[in-house]
Amino acid sequence: MTNTKLVKENIRISLNSIRSHLVRTILTVMIIAFGIMALVGIFTAIDAVNYFLKENFTMMGANTFNLSNRSLRVHIGNHRSNAKPYSVITYAQAQQFKDDYHFPAVASVSITGTGTATLKYQSKKTDPNIRVIGIDENYLATAGLDLSQGRNFQAREVKEGDHLVILGSDIVKKLFPDTPDPVGKIVSIGAGRYKVVGILKSKGSSAGFSGDMSCLLPLNNVRQYFSRANMNYNISVMVSNPSQMDAAIGEATGIFRLVRRDRLGESDSFTIIKSDNVANMLISLTGKIRWGATAIGLITLLGAAIGLMNIMLVSVTERTREIGIRKALGARKNTIRNQFLFEAIVIAQIGGVVGIFIGVIIGNVVSMITKSAFVVPWGWVFGGVLLTFVVALVSGILPANKAAGLDPIESLRYE
Repeated sequence: MTNTKLVKENIRISLNSIRSHLVRTILTVMIIAFGIMALVGIFTAIDAVNYFLKENFTMMGANTFNLSNRSLRVHIGNHRSNAKPYSVITYAQAQQFKDDYHFPAVASVSITGTGTATLKYQSKKTDPNIRVIGIDENYLATAGLDLSQGRNFQAREVKEGDHLVILGSDIVKKLFPDTPDPVGKIVSIGAGRYKVVGILKSKGSSAGFSGDMSCLLPLNNVRQYFSRANMNYNISVMVSNPSQMDAAIGEATGIFRLVRRDRLGESDSFTIIKSDNVANMLISLTGKIRWGATAIGLITLLGAAIGLMNIMLVSVTERTREIGIRKALGARKNTIRNQFLFEAIVIAQIGGVVGIFIGVIIGNVVSMITKSAFVVPWGWVFGGVLLTFVVALVSGILPANKAAGLDPIESLRYE
């Protein structure tokens, strides 16, 4: 019998044996599937989270950085990254930097007016959770925002603080459900009335903040009508050539040190944050989750290996007469051994395929929640197949050797 026919025959015998011991086989398959599902599912979810972080935190592009009065602060579990607070960045400092920064780049200044505004149009109004941001004419470019309708603010309108507004897409859906073109309409923001000049394209949510629920006003309008003590301004810089990022940051650091009057030898009184810093910091924390997922999956697979070994040993005992008949008909030890190994491999691979399928589906529930792309961790899919093969070999070798070593005469006399 050729090798191909022998393999097919072993698989056929294995499937017949599985059908004759269906309940035990299903339980073993479920244990193996659960272990693989834990591994593939958690790693799929982690990949989905990583994709979400990279997609959203770096949406401004790899050529953007911000000047802030405090460093990043991240607190997840026992991991804490404390921020270093400095004095606020004033409007005068932000504008002076923008005027003095002559690198081939675009600099913008912005300020958050409030996060609890209510917008009204005729009888329609939003919930009091709209974020009002004061911006200059360069903000849309540095923030990676696009307009679906209308236009951007002009430098003159920003300087004079005109009553104009650019609305997020979710606000438009709330206030203008039946109006195809809201541009030119007048909306109320607090006590003020503003003319709609632009509509932002939908960007979705990023780490709990939705830009679609924000409205943009000219910078000096927010300074006048949403003023408060110690307003801290944000500075963003978009470099025209990403390869010049380090040079751009170096020049920005030197200029802003002069603006902030940092003395020679003293550390900077501000922080420069690249657009992908937060994503990289959070992604690095998922390493511990990966280790935990690996431990859970491997422990479960160890239990699966013990369960598979048990069912194979029982199968050897129950099929002793069958083994004796096969040996009496001329079957060699290797043939018997391979038959039982094939049976263990088939059971393990069925469990592996089921576990991989369920794991990918469960892991991509996170993709649905974060509205990111469907993720298939191909590395762990192939790794899952390999792991189940190893489990089959480890748990099947002892029962296979036991079956191959049975004495044919004693086997025929069994029972």
